[in-house]
Amino acid sequence: MSTLVTRPAPNFKATAVMANGDFQEVQLSDYKGKMVVLYFYPLDFTFVCPTEIIAFHKKYNEFKERGVELLGVSIDSQFSHFAWRNTPVEQGGIGEIDYPLIADVSKNIARDYGVLFNEEVALRALFLIDKEGVVRHSTINDLPLGRNVDEALRVVDALQFHEEHGEVCPANWKKGEEAMSATKEGVSSYLAKHGK
Repeated sequence: MSTLVTRPAPNFKATAVMANGDFQEVQLSDYKGKMVVLYFYPLDFTFVCPTEIIAFHKKYNEFKERGVELLGVSIDSQFSHFAWRNTPVEQGGIGEIDYPLIADVSKNIARDYGVLFNEEVALRALFLIDKEGVVRHSTINDLPLGRNVDEALRVVDALQFHEEHGEVCPANWKKGEEAMSATKEGVSSYLAKHGK
């Protein structure tokens, strides 16, 4: 499997259930000029998936403050997404969420992103797409492994810091911490200050 990182994100056109509950056709190119976190999950009405969707929902305003659009995708239909949104959390639903859920019934979006598992469902994949439509980061988890939404925010912060300052972000870097220049001297200086 080849990586999409550093390459243009595959465009797509599909129906989504929007934050207000309406159905709308969306395409990735609609978001050109904005940073996008595009994430895939296996199926509606399952077990790990609602924990992730709700975790992204709870952090929605933090993504928005950073100018990032959130898009969730699964192979379910827009009707399934709609029903799941309209099912209370206590009854296995996700309730209303603040970002679109995209229907990938054809499985072409998951296939184009290289995350379709056994031609059945998407793996738990996340792609950070920059304002130019280039994939800058991706993670792919097996089905039983839920994601860390704070890590997605950390990577957004790192990319935005790099874009603004030109410096690179070392291991475990968090917003507000020191970064370093992408030179041998920069690395040596950073390691001298922070130990090995």
